Amino acid sequence: MPGLPGWVTSVGQAPEAAAAPEPGSGASVRAVRVAEGVPAADGAVPDLGALTSLQVLRALDSGPRGLTDVVADARLRRFGENTLPARRPVPWLVRFLRSVRDPFTAVLLCLGVVSSLVAAWGTACVITALVVVSCALRSAGEHRADRSMGALRELVASTATVLRRSADDAVPVAREVPVDQLVPGDVVRLGPGDLVPADVRLLRAVGLSVNQAVLTGESAAVTKSAADVPVPASGDAGFDRAHLCFQGSSVASGSGSAVVLATGARTRFAAGQGAAGPRGPSAFDRSVHGISWILIRFMLLTPPLVLMANAALRGRGLETLPFAVAVAVGLTPEMLPVIVTSCLARGASLLARHHGVIVKRLPALHDLGAVDVLCLDKTGTLTQDLPVVDRALDADGADDRDVLHWAAVNAWWTLQLADLPAPDPLDEALLDASDGEEFLPYEGIAALPFDPVRRMATAVVRRPGRLGVDTLVVKGAVENVLERCALDGAERERLLAAAGDHVRNGARLLAVATAERPARKRAYTAADERGLSFRGFVTLRDALVPSAAEALPALAGMGVAVKVVTGDHPGTAARACQELGLEPGDVLTARDVDALTDGQLAAAVRDTVVFARCTPEHKARIVRALRADGRVCGFLGDGVNDLPALYAADVGICPRDAVDVAREGADVVLAEHAKDLSAVEHALTAGRHSSGNIATYLRITLSSNLGNVIAMLAAGLLLPFLPMLPAQVLVQNLCFDAAQLAFAYDRPAPGALSRPATLRSRHFLRFITGFGALNAVADLATFGVLALAVHGPGGPDSETVFHSGWFVENLLTQSLVMLLLRTGRRAAEGTSPVRWSAAALATVGLLLPLSPLGPLLGMAALPGLYYPLLLVVLGLYAVGLAAARRRYDSRRTQAG
Repeated sequence: MPGLPGWVTSVGQAPEAAAAPEPGSGASVRAVRVAEGVPAADGAVPDLGALTSLQVLRALDSGPRGLTDVVADARLRRFGENTLPARRPVPWLVRFLRSVRDPFTAVLLCLGVVSSLVAAWGTACVITALVVVSCALRSAGEHRADRSMGALRELVASTATVLRRSADDAVPVAREVPVDQLVPGDVVRLGPGDLVPADVRLLRAVGLSVNQAVLTGESAAVTKSAADVPVPASGDAGFDRAHLCFQGSSVASGSGSAVVLATGARTRFAAGQGAAGPRGPSAFDRSVHGISWILIRFMLLTPPLVLMANAALRGRGLETLPFAVAVAVGLTPEMLPVIVTSCLARGASLLARHHGVIVKRLPALHDLGAVDVLCLDKTGTLTQDLPVVDRALDADGADDRDVLHWAAVNAWWTLQLADLPAPDPLDEALLDASDGEEFLPYEGIAALPFDPVRRMATAVVRRPGRLGVDTLVVKGAVENVLERCALDGAERERLLAAAGDHVRNGARLLAVATAERPARKRAYTAADERGLSFRGFVTLRDALVPSAAEALPALAGMGVAVKVVTGDHPGTAARACQELGLEPGDVLTARDVDALTDGQLAAAVRDTVVFARCTPEHKARIVRALRADGRVCGFLGDGVNDLPALYAADVGICPRDAVDVAREGADVVLAEHAKDLSAVEHALTAGRHSSGNIATYLRITLSSNLGNVIAMLAAGLLLPFLPMLPAQVLVQNLCFDAAQLAFAYDRPAPGALSRPATLRSRHFLRFITGFGALNAVADLATFGVLALAVHGPGGPDSETVFHSGWFVENLLTQSLVMLLLRTGRRAAEGTSPVRWSAAALATVGLLLPLSPLGPLLGMAALPGLYYPLLLVVLGLYAVGLAAARRRYDSRRTQAG
């Protein structure tokens, strides 16, 4: 045939008349090359979607009767199973080594190396053990999440109805075959509710409409037909081609049969995986990076200062190097990776146990707690994928129940007479809104079902008492129905303008018209749809998700701004937001986004709530603009078209029944089958719980450690001996950090959960320097108490007593800090693990110098006068600490 590539055989012969090719034959090899998209001898790359159904069947060496078992098996061996490219499991060792790359862990490893260089083997061993425990905890948590994801993958396995033959001359039999066994050339049958198992070309379609939301973001089902006119490829990946259906979409209504064009990695569905791009650093990564660099700067600065000061003022040499390293170790919270991982792992475990939410990447739980803007699609989140009737209007715009009545008559009798397998969603909405009207008194005569060319459906009925008269009831697209109505040009333009107003306000519109014809035996055709009497419009809107109206104010109360990023019409999205109490403001469309530079878009997204007509690339760009503006962005999506945005966000969220590639790309998988905002609210709360505890631990530990370091540096210059032995510094830090493990089980105050929990390095620096200075003042006051209690440094045990006294004071002040600097709770409020842990820390501080371990650590019993004087210092410190905390909270509230 002229104009066709050389790999297409002659279409003069019906495909079923040709013998099925044997595996390895020339025809079979040619079919394999076509299905793989291999260029022909003339260099042309086959575009099967641009061919007629007959040409496609010949090119694939198939036919309406399907493939034989032998050919299907051969092609399965050649093409492989119809599954997405396998996601290889991450080995345990690789997962463990990835955990070592965490900046917090890297800081500790550096300290361990330095401790080994100065022969501080105890410190080095303890640090190494803590690193191993932290990495093991994180690896175990992520391994559990991977196992849960594997269980979800098993839940979505399904089958497809395929025509197969046992031999060339055998009768084809419809079989239920696992989806992964499909091959190019297979003929499949589609029915209501079926998932399209591969990329297919329709051979037959009856009232077929397909939901492609997971691929395109459009909530409305798309009408499909087996049009036999070759259609060239368009710029949107061919999703607008009426004769093609794609893997990942689902049948909304109707039925059909189709030939498989592509399977596995060659489908458009699989191609969506490659469009996501690499994931950028998340909010947790940025926070950890900033705080780690603060610690690194302090640690790099501390040892040289200690060495130089002691050399200049006391004439000490390298013998103070172990002490200098111990001071640097004292500044660093050794339990930091363990506590951070414990908080996140416990939060993820509780989420999975109580709410069924899977956190695939532990740091994503912190990102959830830091989210201050949530981007989501309209369909499935704010609205259900179901239309509901809003109003029925006559030609003048007044409410008219008769218009709805005639539309329902059309829906009922079209369903009965056209032998459709099930009503489409629009017809279901009309029948539901008719309040159980009885249509049986009408006599059904004929029906012309909807098709994508006429864009209307017609039912012919005979009304009670109107013998000899048939009534044509027509409903469909406004423009097409009005063309067939007996209207003058001005009236038609007026009605089109009125319809446009309704569409801009977010309504879907059906036009309804009727006509009376003399009864006849001759069949009715589309030519009879002329000279109609216009009845009016039926307006429809998307049904709202019941939980969304409550969830949106709850998210706003948590300080989370909601942005709607959808592929739908601007008016439809804006109307849904208005009905849910979310003020849409000015809607930004994809065309508007394209006209803005990245800087302009970052400014525009601050106040824009609704983004419409967005492609996957637009969604990802909007998310990146929000992050560039300093926001911590979460994205809730479930389709292939959401994948780039899921990767671009700080944390990607998807429901359990999202497509496979979306579940693999998301950080958090909700237990619910739908994109339920109440489930997102639970996840955000759990994230803030864990993040709040981590932030509290960091504030308390770093401020306390900084105060101790300042005091140690001052004491090292004022005293003729080291203020604390390296072993004592290590034991003190281990006792304090072990007590901090209680923060993984603490319950922050409700106020701490009402705003995003972010680890901002600048805020941390201000906090730890302010409260660290206050801690250093308390430590220096203890020097005076020790001088008074010990009667000067001349006594025989003055050095040992000084070490003991300062050790006790440090642990007691750290106990006070744990109680008074918790996240907004009063020290006496209820019972909690933190209170018990602080009490245990204080007890250890008081008893350790008196225990058999005291002499081993270079400590001795303290004189009785020390304790009442220390009590005065601690009382003043507690008063100052409480006053400073109130001032800090007040300033933070005013700033927030």
